[in-house]
Order: sequence, then structure tokens, then C-alpha cells
Amino acid sequence: MSETSRTMKFCKSSYSGATTQNCVEVADLPGTAAVRDSQNRDLGMIAFPSSEWAALLSTATRE
Repeated sequence: MSETSRTMKFCKSSYSGATTQNCVEVADLPGTAAVRDSQNRDLGMIAFPSSEWAALLSTATRE
């Protein structure tokens, strides 16, 4: 992955309210999803293949 976490466009979840400190941010890249801690951005990120990220979201949103 040629981009660094400083050049990626990370977004915070709409479920993360202004009053909570426990948030993650996600950046969508071609074929990859990068995830980082919004409170500790300098610690880096974890990159997941898009298929794994989609599977996680699908499982997490099931009723």
C-alpha cells in the first residue's frame, strides 16, 4: 500500500457521537479498508482486504 495514514481520507462512524471518546476511523482504498483508533492516530492503522471488511460489517449488522 503506497499511501500513508496521513494521506488517506479517514471517516468516523455516524454512530460516534460528539460525547464519546471510543471511536474508530475507516479509510476506503481500492481493495482495502484501513482502520485506526481516533484517539491514537499516530500509532498507525490496520488494513483489511475489502472482502474481509464487508464480511465483518455484514455479520455485525445482522439482526
